[in-house]
Amino acid sequence: MTPGRTAVHLGTSSSAPADLGRLGSFRRPEASRISAAAPSGVVLLTDRRVARRPLVEVVTRAVGGGVRWVVLREKDLPRAERAALAAELRAVLADTGGTLVVAGPDPLDGDAVHLPAAGPYPPPAVGLVGRSCHDAAELARLTTEDYVTLSPVFPTRTKPGYGPPLYPDGLRNLIENSRVPVLALGGIETPDQVRACVEAGVTGVAVLGAIMRADDPAEAATTLGGAFEEAVAPGSRSRHIPAEVTTRGLRPTVPTQGSSLTARSGHGRPQPQPRRRENQ
Repeated sequence: MTPGRTAVHLGTSSSAPADLGRLGSFRRPEASRISAAAPSGVVLLTDRRVARRPLVEVVTRAVGGGVRWVVLREKDLPRAERAALAAELRAVLADTGGTLVVAGPDPLDGDAVHLPAAGPYPPPAVGLVGRSCHDAAELARLTTEDYVTLSPVFPTRTKPGYGPPLYPDGLRNLIENSRVPVLALGGIETPDQVRACVEAGVTGVAVLGAIMRADDPAEAATTLGGAFEEAVAPGSRSRHIPAEVTTRGLRPTVPTQGSSLTARSGHGRPQPQPRRRENQ
């Protein structure tokens, strides 16, 4: 991760495996080819409408719990208000060398974007580019993107009807044919779910409700982050996750009401939203 820059965000459907034939030229990236700037670990997506505390407070606590990548959504805000919020969050992340991800087409003085599956193609020439994908056909359209999100992995009550879910098996099938690092997105709330996603091959997990709605965002971030670190550690037993974890028994995400690489004082370019599904 390069200090002084900011990043942006992120979606996939159960029909993905049937489209994998279109990706014959894809190869899973060698470890040496994975960008150091690509999001990893627990990536927090914001939504002030479901947060149980003021948004900046939730993010501050989550960063205290180990989060280093934050995706700023809040696309309904006026630009000036959203830009001010982005600056605040960059300041929060700056002390830890974290990354602010800005969702939407406006960079808000940043240098990284996360684009929707719908476009534009090719992506803009900025420091870091992410793309929301939901199936093999969308993966096949990638050009110069640095990473993608695939969703929904699990059922999510945050967005009823969003899916159908990939589950870890479907996620794995798509990851094996992705030329860029992948973040898992959708309904990820428990350590078992995090471990299942790591086993499938992700470089990180994108989380919204599990932290935004938490009574203690720091504790939630620490719990999920700890599960991720354990799963990626040498000798990890994550490959022995019970089969039921990959298909059932996983509580969906529920809402409540209510990054970019760290910029100097906050430079991070945003991302446009996914065409079919809004970043979770």
